[in-house]
Amino acid sequence: MSTIKAMPIGLRILTPDGRLLFVTRFTRLFAYGSLSVILVFYLIGLGLTSAEVGLVLTLTLVGDVVVSLYLTTRADRIGRRRMLIVGSTLMAAAGLAFASTRNEFFLIVAGTIGVISPSGHEVGPFLSIEQAALSHIIPARARTEVLAWYTMAGSLATAMGALFGGFVTQAMQRIMTPLASYRSLVVVYATLGILQAFLFARLSDSVEVNPVHDGTVSKTTRLFGLTHSRSIVLKLSSLFALDSFGGGFVVQSFAAYWFYLRFGVEPQTLGAIFFWANLFAGISALLASRLAARIGLVRTMVVTHLPSNLLLILVPVMPTLPLAILVLLLRFSISQMDVPTRQSYTMAVVPALERSAAGGFTGIARTTGAAFSPLFAGFLFARPSLVNVPFFLAGTLKIVYDLLLYFSFRKLRPPEER
Repeated sequence: MSTIKAMPIGLRILTPDGRLLFVTRFTRLFAYGSLSVILVFYLIGLGLTSAEVGLVLTLTLVGDVVVSLYLTTRADRIGRRRMLIVGSTLMAAAGLAFASTRNEFFLIVAGTIGVISPSGHEVGPFLSIEQAALSHIIPARARTEVLAWYTMAGSLATAMGALFGGFVTQAMQRIMTPLASYRSLVVVYATLGILQAFLFARLSDSVEVNPVHDGTVSKTTRLFGLTHSRSIVLKLSSLFALDSFGGGFVVQSFAAYWFYLRFGVEPQTLGAIFFWANLFAGISALLASRLAARIGLVRTMVVTHLPSNLLLILVPVMPTLPLAILVLLLRFSISQMDVPTRQSYTMAVVPALERSAAGGFTGIARTTGAAFSPLFAGFLFARPSLVNVPFFLAGTLKIVYDLLLYFSFRKLRPPEER
């Protein structure tokens, strides 16, 4: 009992379903983090060029958009649990396919149909549906705090996955080829996708929408998933797409590859770098709910995101590896404070019956934005004189997003702030 009382209020009120959603989040992000450290190395080891790797990653994210659009806009009507299981199956299938072939065409097909994360962060339908389910089973006053801990769980999982991926591949290269060690991580990714499907199957009906209590499903809602919140969601989606387009130039896979090209950093060290980076990011997310309670969700998103993007621009300017790592870690220490506030804000300004669809559309917008920039980043990384440019583009575009977000939504407050 004393342990429960010592827990933060947001975690104390979690139901068994809520705790299970935290476990699935951790499992998935651990898989994403472990894969992101070695994915570019693996694809290049298969014989692909940097430009071809960029194409594969871009089309992989485009496929995630289509899958997410289909699953998230139907989740509230067909069943959130069912759609989460389908997404997990596609995640496992993509991992198995990537481990089984070196043909570029088949890699593109597998990545397009399945769920692969090159960034170490969320892709696919999971985040949107899990957020909707969590928002459905917790009171509004605790929503931002719960989502902050939810973000922390994901960042910690990504950090541990990155550390695991770098350490395991480095250790395994003593007894096998580098390519074989990278492939072993891809198999682990597929295995965790299967495990996640079993975990989702244990969710109860409490995470599902009850149209009688949560609103009437209109014909328009059945077709598009959105009615009253459509204009708000479309505006948010366009801004989130811009933010992700900028971030897509420096997804974790390419950032790790940049450290290798610039300073010759090996996978084991890269794993340690991104372990601490993601750990600091997770800790920063916990501070978001307290800051949001003081200055509001929209202001918290902007005032924390702007300096993190300035630091991103400074990373390639640093003349030595220690300074580059320091700036990167400083950037990550505030970079995720906008994540739980962004998620909470989206869930707050839409009706309960449209939360999965709203989360799906905004998530799809982010994936779409991030889908095209790796293609350009691949061409930039293929030219030694341009390997720093992706950082400059990413930081500048994300700063533009911050300014547009503030001036567009500073007057639209969630119910708990009115």
